[in-house]
Amino acid sequence: MEVKDSNGSILADGDSVTLIKDLKLKGSSQVLKRGTVVKKIRLTDDEAEVDCKINGTAIVLRTEFLKKV
Repeated sequence: MEVKDSNGSILADGDSVTLIKDLKLKGSSQVLKRGTVVKKIRLTDDEAEVDCKINGTAIVLRTEFLKKV
């Protein structure tokens, strides 16, 4: 299974990515700003999602909103 970012670059465990859009978190008033760098992503069973931690909070992000650094 190949996991690709919004530009078609292949992602792997431990990669760093950048958000390409402001994202509002469900169930929270927190907003992740565009340009935020997310380090050490983890791939999931779903090729459209990755696990990561931002400010100590575990979050699942869609790959369509990510760009490989």
